[in-house]
Formats: sequence, structure tokens, C-alpha cells
Amino acid sequence: MTVSDVTSPSRSGSEFQPVAPVFLLSADQVRAAVPDLAQLLQACVEDGAGIGFILPLPRQKAETFWQQGIPALESGDAYLMVAREGDEIAGVVVLTLAPQDNGQHRAEVAKLMVHPNHRRKGVARKLMTAIDGLALSLDRWLLVLDTVTGDRAENLYPTCGYQKVGAIPDYAYGSHGTLDATTVFYKDLR
Repeated sequence: MTVSDVTSPSRSGSEFQPVAPVFLLSADQVRAAVPDLAQLLQACVEDGAGIGFILPLPRQKAETFWQQGIPALESGDAYLMVAREGDEIAGVVVLTLAPQDNGQHRAEVAKLMVHPNHRRKGVARKLMTAIDGLALSLDRWLLVLDTVTGDRAENLYPTCGYQKVGAIPDYAYGSHGTLDATTVFYKDLR
């Protein structure tokens, strides 16, 4: 995959244009980026990220995860943004729109990942800033997310304007197979 494969932001029903090095990908661009996204997912899980997978994470399973999300991108029910450093995808984040009639103001921020080699460079913050702009362009002003309690991301979200709701004990198995609590956050963009 080349830089030109992901430098033209998708509009997918929105006029939102993120600021480089963050790019909003179309479903076709995600399809082309599946190998790179799978590598990113594997690296983050191997580094202990609690993002829904338990070690070992086979390459095919990581690729299938991204492929299964493509229909939601095609329908406009979800959006995927990447941050690039050179020719590499350094990070990714997904915005999933609430489908309920009474939730048309709401979206979930999910799968914020930054490759271990690209951490502490502001990549996550750039992705989170871009998510805010994308959400507002879609008239979604209430964002929700959760993260493993005690994870490095738990300290990031309040600095991005998120309010902590609370923690749920023993919510999910972490990448190393032990039960972890999750902390729930929200952000009001109004």
C-alpha cells in the first residue's frame, strides 16, 4: 500500500476533511489497507492492548476483523480514520453511529490504536481531535467510549475533554487472558 492510497479523504456522505497526517478512508481504501491494519492490530494486541482480542492473534483473524467492518463503512454507519507516519499507518480510530431513532445525536469511538513504535508522538491526540470534527460534521455531538481500566488510554481521554462515568469490574478478558475492568467515558461536543 502506498501513501497515495490513503491521502485522498473519503467523503462518505460528509464534507469533513481531517488535517494530515490523519485521513478518513473510504471502504475501498480500507479494503486496500487491510494487511497494514491487521499488522497494526496484531502489534497493539501483542503489546497488551485490551481491544477485544486474546493472544495469540493470528494474521487471518486480524484481517477478518477489518474486512467485517467494511459493510458498515459502505453504508455510512461507521467511519475509519488513520494517522500516517511516512508510509506506515501509525494509528487508527473508528466512529460508529448509534442506529437507534432516539440516538441520532450519539456515536461510539472505538478501536483507537497507535502502533507501539509510534506512541508518545501525539498520534492518538490527533486522531481524537479528528474524531470530534467528523462527529460534528455528522451532527453527532455526544460521543461515548470505553477503555481497559488502568490502560494508558484511560489517562488520555480526560485530556481530550472526556468525562469519566465509572468502571465496570471484570468486563472483558484482556489480551493475556485475565479479566479486566473497563472505564466508560463520554464527551459532549456542544
